[in-house]
Amino acid sequence: MAQQGIQLDQDNFCCSICLDLLKDPVTIPCGHNYCMSCIKGCWDEEDQKKIYSCPQCRKTFTPRPDLVKNTMFANLVEKLKKTGLQAAPPDRCYAGPGDVACDFCTGRKLKALKSCLVCLASYCEQHLQPHYESPTFEKHKLVDPSKKLQENICSRHDEVMKIFCRTDQQCICYLCSMDEHKGHDTVSAAAERTERQKELGVSRQKIQQRIQDREKDVKVLQQEVKAINLSADKAVKDSEKIFTELVRLIEKRSSDVKEQIRSQQKAEASRAEELQEKLKQEITELRRKDAELEQLSHTEDHTHFLQTYPSLSSLSESTDSPSTNIRPLRYFEDVTAAVSEARDKLQAILTEEWPKISLTVTKVDVLLPQPEPKTRAEFLQYSRQITLDPNTANTRLSLSEGNRKATLMGAEQLYSSHPDRFTKWRQVLSREGLTGRCYWEVEWNGVEVVIAVSYKDISRTGTFYESAFGNNDKSWTLYYYNNSYELQHNNITTPIPGPRSSRVGVYLDHRAGILSFYSVSETMTLLHRVQTTFTQPLYPGFWLPHDSPVSLLVSASHTQRKEIRFIQKQTGNLFGPKQTVHDDRLPDHRESEKTEKILDKIQTQ
Repeated sequence: MAQQGIQLDQDNFCCSICLDLLKDPVTIPCGHNYCMSCIKGCWDEEDQKKIYSCPQCRKTFTPRPDLVKNTMFANLVEKLKKTGLQAAPPDRCYAGPGDVACDFCTGRKLKALKSCLVCLASYCEQHLQPHYESPTFEKHKLVDPSKKLQENICSRHDEVMKIFCRTDQQCICYLCSMDEHKGHDTVSAAAERTERQKELGVSRQKIQQRIQDREKDVKVLQQEVKAINLSADKAVKDSEKIFTELVRLIEKRSSDVKEQIRSQQKAEASRAEELQEKLKQEITELRRKDAELEQLSHTEDHTHFLQTYPSLSSLSESTDSPSTNIRPLRYFEDVTAAVSEARDKLQAILTEEWPKISLTVTKVDVLLPQPEPKTRAEFLQYSRQITLDPNTANTRLSLSEGNRKATLMGAEQLYSSHPDRFTKWRQVLSREGLTGRCYWEVEWNGVEVVIAVSYKDISRTGTFYESAFGNNDKSWTLYYYNNSYELQHNNITTPIPGPRSSRVGVYLDHRAGILSFYSVSETMTLLHRVQTTFTQPLYPGFWLPHDSPVSLLVSASHTQRKEIRFIQKQTGNLFGPKQTVHDDRLPDHRESEKTEKILDKIQTQ
């Protein structure tokens, strides 16, 4: 009886929402008690309806009742706690929404501790004891509480389905196996589970491996986003600086022109005023002489007239004759015309360069690696402006054609001393460090050449293994000699089969870690593809063991842009008007030189 009293006390002092002892108990108008936080949470969900109800008796209240802590009830709970009253242990808590209830409890049901696959029923701790104590239930299979026990019953025969039909891929009961599934390939559900469990293990391994791969991809993309943000911020800052410098240059030229106009205006106005004063003095003198001559004309003394006239009639010659020194002028209209011409040229240059800038921005790509291009037209979309850096060139190398051609010379060239210069080997690197997707082409004459890409921090003065392209972990080379190719990296040589060609295309997908070399003729023939991880920007370069001049062919010059637009239009990728291409080679720099001259002229005007 005492135990029943304690159990009654537990029921009276437990919150029916959280099934735990009351905390900050409140009594709502219908008389039921709850934890303040529990009833607040229930009523917060009913705020939209503006009608609040009791979770137990469903009585509704409008407006929302004010909740006040029931001090007396709270004190009573605290006192009962001290006497040993505690909340029901987890396995004795009452079943709530979403819980599996004991099938044998009457009245308010407790949460089930286990479900029996033989009895097809769920039991709380108290009603589960016979399964542990009686030999009758010794072979019953106990599992975690499940609401799906009825799914184990055959809907046709009301028997437990313990057999699996492999023919129809479904669970059946023993009566089904003798009826519509007679003659089918059947096994016990346990045996089929064992087989499927093995498959499940393999599937889980694949899923876990894919999860790891995707987590790596997520980390890579997070790094990409961080790098993109940093790069974009730097690009915006640098672009603003460049445009600010350009604006300052224009403002400086505007100020210079204004100052020159004002200075010339002042000088010419002063000269005109000085001449004006002299002319006024001359007019005064002429008017005096005219008055004297008029007076002389009225004299009746012939002798006086003849003696005076010679001295009055003679005129002093003017130092500034109006007929020869004052002429119609355009004044400063020519200046306005010259400035307008400079504006038009600058505007034309900016208009021509803007698509290139815009296209460069749109090429920024944070997606996973895309398929490698296949046709030359597709490769040309990723062509980059590349020039050789004279500060890196060995003194036996001569650079020409706008620093796009390297030639081995018999005598040393007069280069100034520079820490970036290769001193041990006849090598040269580009000015531009490449990231993203890039493509360029190289042409040479001779029997031997080394086409390289390298990190910038490769040694310039070190030993063979430190500074020679291909003999360290900082550079990769395609070496052509004796009618055969070799790929060299970190002093490891890989023979490469392929057709001999005087032109090689180099494709780089920096983020994907792809470096590919192609033989370029009427078609693109892959010579070799490197798959690795690049940690720094790559710089194209050459090593000239013998007299084999090397030239960079593809660049974003005016001529090449015409060809790209032409090829892109033919392949359905139009970025500009159709152009006619007369030559497959692209080394013509006349347009870029013309542009440089225009810029120089604008700066000097």
